[in-house]
Amino acid sequence: MSSKLSLTLLFPIFVILAQVSYASPDTQQLSREAVSVNAATSASAVANLRNMGPAGLNILLQAYREEIEHQIRNPLLDSTGDWQRLSNALDAVSQQKDSYLSQLYWYTDFSDAKRAAQSSGKPILSLRLLGKLSEEFSCANSRFFRTVLYSNEEVSKVLRDRFILHWESVRPAPRVTIDFGDGRKLERTLTGNSIHYILDQDGRLLDALPGLYGPKAFLSSLGQVEKLFANSSTMGQSDRMSTVSAFHRSRLSAINAGWLADIQEIGGTTPKGLSIIRDEHGTPFAIQIASLAITKMVTEASILKSMIASGEALAGVTDQDVWTRIATLHLSDAELDARSIGLIQRETGNLLEGTGESTLAKLVQKLQMNMALDTVRNEYLMHTKLYAWLIADRDRDVGSVNRRVYSELFLTPAADPWLGLFSADTYMALENGGVVR
Repeated sequence: MSSKLSLTLLFPIFVILAQVSYASPDTQQLSREAVSVNAATSASAVANLRNMGPAGLNILLQAYREEIEHQIRNPLLDSTGDWQRLSNALDAVSQQKDSYLSQLYWYTDFSDAKRAAQSSGKPILSLRLLGKLSEEFSCANSRFFRTVLYSNEEVSKVLRDRFILHWESVRPAPRVTIDFGDGRKLERTLTGNSIHYILDQDGRLLDALPGLYGPKAFLSSLGQVEKLFANSSTMGQSDRMSTVSAFHRSRLSAINAGWLADIQEIGGTTPKGLSIIRDEHGTPFAIQIASLAITKMVTEASILKSMIASGEALAGVTDQDVWTRIATLHLSDAELDARSIGLIQRETGNLLEGTGESTLAKLVQKLQMNMALDTVRNEYLMHTKLYAWLIADRDRDVGSVNRRVYSELFLTPAADPWLGLFSADTYMALENGGVVR
């Protein structure tokens, strides 16, 4: 082959490489500029990395891998200016606070999330919350998600590898400052709840997890929906809807069976005429109602009502003491890993300084118990009611379902601009009722 011919064949390759080089920003330069002390330079680089999608976040993570791992291993390190700039850049690119731990990229445009899901063949995990996931003072549930779920090493890997992530703010989170008048202040958010929706590539609803779940319970629920997604994603509309409905009915039955099994496990009063059907592994998956007398505590009507996912029926036969005892059966579902505990140490370092490891251990123990309690109540009360809606209404538009969730499940309807915190007909003995506009 002549040298002239060789150059002729290679010329298009040189052109393509030159175009790629010209079109692609210098990733090393972007990663350096993202943490620049110059705010304008940093903002521009962060915007470029954000626009690159998950790859942009990965560029930043790889460039500063050693520093990030050092911070993870040593949660009580003083926050230097360099680290603060890096942490802020990571959060801005990922759109999630404390993303140095989760390393998750969140879409904030639903159309972009659907395109990414269609391209990757992955389902969508869509979080709806009060406030913004990228800000410290989002609603309480979303803050706990960041601490105990997204920072959890196993959870973050599953979300990163197997889901397209999206969040959307339903409305701002109410925030208050309590001034003690002596220089001390407390800042808090009031009310507010969050929910994870699991959707197919086209944004159609498969399942939803209302409120806070422990890491193990969260992963278990995601695993079940992933199987549904795999089985239904290539089906036609009619077969898909039938398969999704069958899944909801099956999960509803299993949740109710699990609740009754827990009642039996703690030695509670079991309604007569009910028996639990278990699979080959001993896991309860259905309740069988016989034509026998029912105890005074639970009528047949209330059991049948619970079978179609009435949270009120379950609440009526399960008092606070019983819920606490049930929660102890599920403590392993709420166990925190080292990364989550490290984040708690970082956030509470000044408060716990000098108090010893026992104080941290007690704090973690109490948090895990409260999370286990939230998990069982959310699963047995809220999730069952949600399944009832989905079974009854085959139009599962996530927007309309979410409006109903916030109105009837979380009791924070969009029609109430005060989220139940203010009523014009309640006298407060304050000028203008304490309202400042």
